[in-house]
Amino acid sequence: MVEQLKDFLVHTGATWVLWVLIGLSVLSIAVMIDRARAFWAQRDDLAKLVSDLNRLLLTGDLAAAEQRLAKSPSAAAAVVRTGLAQWSRGGDAAREAMAAATGLERARLERRLLFLGTVGNNAPFVGLLGTVIGVVGAFAELGRSSGSAAGAALQLAPERVMSTIAGALVATAVGLVVAIPAVAVFNYFQGLLAEALGDADTLGHVLLAHIGERLSVEPRREG
Repeated sequence: MVEQLKDFLVHTGATWVLWVLIGLSVLSIAVMIDRARAFWAQRDDLAKLVSDLNRLLLTGDLAAAEQRLAKSPSAAAAVVRTGLAQWSRGGDAAREAMAAATGLERARLERRLLFLGTVGNNAPFVGLLGTVIGVVGAFAELGRSSGSAAGAALQLAPERVMSTIAGALVATAVGLVVAIPAVAVFNYFQGLLAEALGDADTLGHVLLAHIGERLSVEPRREG
């Protein structure tokens, strides 16, 4: 069975591994562009948004606050807009609504990022597989040359083996070339995701502070 498996690997060669890596590279670039557009589209000035929301909530103009949040493309604005809709139900309802909205925004921004992480973690192993296949082929070539009666073949065998091994190592190099950018961009997007969710938490606290203040004022007015 070992001999059959070796003959199969030698026959198929490592070229298909290179095509797999090229395909993964193309898909990775497509995901990078898609996620870059998604993160770029939700950029906004958080400081100004916090200031505007705080000012509008201080005046009690909920309609204007809702319009201001609707104009912002950021994930933070979408989350807090959901909480603002629960204004009349109190802080707990707003907090739970924003938690649910945060989960939805996380899922939206994380979409297809797992693919980049998977490619980054596994592309080197795919390349290593191609190298192993190439090395098996090199030793098979050496075995055929050593068993030949021709002296010229024996002299050329080391050159052919070295050339085959050098070609096999290309698969490992390609695997690393595919993996390194995927890991780097994956980590970068994870940082942007954490920043977006942190902005949502910051803006959410502005809303909750005003809801808490409203609830503390209303009982005194009733008294």
